[in-house]
Amino acid sequence: MNTTAAQRHEVLVLGAGYAGLAAAVQLATRTRRRGNLRVTLVNPYDIFTERLRLHMTATGQETAKMSIPELLDGTGADFVRGWVTAVDTEAKTVRIDDNRVLRYDTLVYALGSIADSVAVPGVDDHAYTLNGPQDAALLADRLARLDGGTVVVGGSGLTGVEAAAEIAERYPQLQVVLLGRQEPGASMHPKAKAYLDAALARLGVQVRSGVEVVKVLPDRVELADGSSIETAAVLWTSGTRVSPLAAAAGLSVDERGRVVTDGALRSVSHPDVYAVGDAAAIRQGYGVMHGTCQGGMPTGVHAALSILRVLAGKEPKPFRFGYYHTPVSLGRSDAVVQFTHPDDSPRRIVLTGKRAAKYKETVTAAPWPAFSRMKKMPASGALWPHGGRYTRIRSAK
Repeated sequence: MNTTAAQRHEVLVLGAGYAGLAAAVQLATRTRRRGNLRVTLVNPYDIFTERLRLHMTATGQETAKMSIPELLDGTGADFVRGWVTAVDTEAKTVRIDDNRVLRYDTLVYALGSIADSVAVPGVDDHAYTLNGPQDAALLADRLARLDGGTVVVGGSGLTGVEAAAEIAERYPQLQVVLLGRQEPGASMHPKAKAYLDAALARLGVQVRSGVEVVKVLPDRVELADGSSIETAAVLWTSGTRVSPLAAAAGLSVDERGRVVTDGALRSVSHPDVYAVGDAAAIRQGYGVMHGTCQGGMPTGVHAALSILRVLAGKEPKPFRFGYYHTPVSLGRSDAVVQFTHPDDSPRRIVLTGKRAAKYKETVTAAPWPAFSRMKKMPASGALWPHGGRYTRIRSAK
C-alpha cells in the first residue's frame, strides 16, 4: 500500500557531523521498508568532515574523502546540500541559502559547534581555525610556505595539543608556541600528563600556561600581561561557539546558545525538535556533556530511537551516557590515551607511545565503518564505536 506525501512523516536532520549522520542513518535504515516516514539530511558539503583528523589536514597530510550521499545510499534517506539560514518552529520549516524552504514534522538539530573566533579581537581576521577542511587547508598552505618563524597555537585544550604536536613534527624549522590559561592535560592522571609534557618538549613545543591572549594582530599576539609574541601564523583552538539559529528560532537555549533538552533529547520548549551533539546541552548525572565524537554519535542514535518510539505511541527512554577514554595524538607515531570514569574524570589506566597511537588511529577510523554497519542493522539494535569496540544498544522496543 503506497503512502502519499501528505500522509508521510517528514524528519529533517540539520548537520551531517558524527551526531547528525548517526541520527539520519538510524532513522532511514529502520523505516526504509515502511514508506510512511521520509528522512532528509541537510549539510553544506557532500564530503564528511573527519573533525578528528583536521590537525592532519592542517599540516598538509591527505585524508580519505568520504561521500555523504554514498554513505546514505541504500538507507532511503535524501540528501540536500545547503547552508541552513533560518528555522521557523511555528511553520515547521527550514530555509537554506538558495532560498529553498524544507518542511518538517520532526526536526533533528545537529549543527555542531565551531571555534570561538569572536571573543578575542583580531582572531576572526588574523587567525586560522580547524572549523572544517577548507579552514584547515588554508593553514596547511600557509605553513608550507614558511621557512621559519613562530606559529602560535591559542588554546591548550586537546585540540590545541594535537595541532601543536603535529605542526612541530611536520615542520621542525618552525617554533611552535602553545598558549593557554591551563596547563596541557590538566585534567589527566599525573602519569598521562607527564608523558604528554615530555612528548611536547621532545617535539620542541614551547608551552606557556597561565597566559591570556587579548588581541591577535597580523604579525603578533598581545597578552594580558602587556607582552607580545611575534608570529608567522596563529591557529585558534580556544573555546567553541554554536550557531545562533536555535536561539533565533525561539528554542530554549543555555548561556552558550546550545539547545536545552529533556531526558529523551527533545527540546524542552519544542518537543518536535531533537538536539544532538555539540549543539545540545544534554544533562547527565555528572553534569552537562561536553562535545566529542565519543558522545556525539550515541546522542544521534538515541534521538532516532526516541523519534521512533514516539511515532509508535510509546514513551521515549532517557538517554544515559558515560565517557570511556581521552585519546590524544602527539604526532604520527606517538599518543597518550587517558581512560576515564563515566563522568570523564581520569582513571589510573593510561596507554602511551606507539600502542596508544595505534589505538587512537583505530578510534579515529571507527565512525565510518560504524555508519556502514548501521545500514545493515536489524530494527532491534544500534551500534556505535566505543573505545575501539562496537557496543550494541537495544532501546527501540
